[in-house]
This record gives sequence, C-alpha cells and structure tokens, in this order.
Amino acid sequence: MFPLRDDRPTYTAPIVTTLLIVACVLVFGYELLLDDFSRNHFMEKYGVIPSHLRLQSLFTYMFLHGGWSHIIGNMLFLWAFGKSLEDAMGHSKFLGFYLSCGVISAMVHIAFNYFSHSPTVGASGAIAGVMGAYLLRFPRSNIHTLVFIFVFVTTIDIPAAFILLYWFVMQIFSGYGSIAHTHVTDSGVAWFAHIGGFITGMILIKVLGTRPRTFARRDIYW
Repeated sequence: MFPLRDDRPTYTAPIVTTLLIVACVLVFGYELLLDDFSRNHFMEKYGVIPSHLRLQSLFTYMFLHGGWSHIIGNMLFLWAFGKSLEDAMGHSKFLGFYLSCGVISAMVHIAFNYFSHSPTVGASGAIAGVMGAYLLRFPRSNIHTLVFIFVFVTTIDIPAAFILLYWFVMQIFSGYGSIAHTHVTDSGVAWFAHIGGFITGMILIKVLGTRPRTFARRDIYW
C-alpha cells in the first residue's frame, strides 16, 4: 500500500517538500554512477554509523538511500504527507521541523544500536516525523492510496488516521522484535529511528504549532 496524496486543499506551493525530494533523487542518481567500492565508501562516509559517529552524518544520512524501493517508498510518503504539513507550518518552519525530526530519529537509532558498525541511510526517520505531526494535525483527512490486491492494482481513499496508526504499530512490533538481533545482525531497517521520528514529530508540532489558514492564503499573493 503506497500513499499518493491527501484530499486537503493547500494554499501555498510545496517548495520545501519538492526541494527535499529533488535533493534525495539527485543524491541517489549520484550513487548509481559510483562503482560498488566507491558507493560503499560514500555510504560509510555520509551515513550514520553508531559505533563511529560523525556529527555531520546526522544531517547527511537523510539524503542517502539504499535502493530503488527505498527511495521511491520514502518519496511517496514525503509527498503524500509533507505538502499539507508544509502548507500549515510555513516553508522555513517546516524545513527546520523536518531536519530536527531526522536528527533526533538518528540519535534514537544510535541509542538502540550503539555498537553497530553498519551505516544507516535514508529519509525515513524525518518522514516518520512528518507522519506523526500529520496524524495530530489532520487526523480526519483521507489519503488516496495505491493498493495491490493479489494480481490487481487499484486506488482507494483510506483515512489518514488508519494508515498512520497502522504504520506506527507495525514499527513498534518490528522494532521490539529486532532487539535480540540488534547487536548481532542487521535487519536493514532502522525501526527505532522510525519510532523516534514519529514521536518527535508529534511533540514538535505541538511545540512549534501551525499558522492560521489566513496566513497561508496571503502567501498566494506574495
């Protein structure tokens, strides 16, 4: 199930959301140009490695992805939930919010995987923050979703609260199910980064708040 867009009207162009997607796609395109050795080195240099942390990697890891399904899934989620939240928060506040969620989600991942030597990459933690904030801000929205039913592909509208709560519960079960393997094997998914990002988004949207709809409408004429 892949979310495509929500049913909320927006009054400003999703400039930050679009630029974040473009940045991730460009970095991924660069990754594809590298040979295997150079790509692994690139991931190790700019990804988050809990046992050997570089502070700048807390930011750079958000723009790296490990494969086609990784980046396509993340960008679909970012577009579906990010543009309405950006419209509600304003461009600069949304950017700060997004980066903060990404940094804090990485720190949560480090706390649960302190001895891991494997690099973690991807925008999932930051996007999880967007999803957590969206749940509190727009719980009654519907999400136009691509669904696979056996050999059939269709689109249906699903309540945002259902998608987001289902997703979060799955992260919790998967995360706690992976604890026994955290320091021995790598599941390939930073479950606790997702959980940390989601909760961070819920907290930050309460702290930062959103602007009145009238301000969003004024931006049309700026």
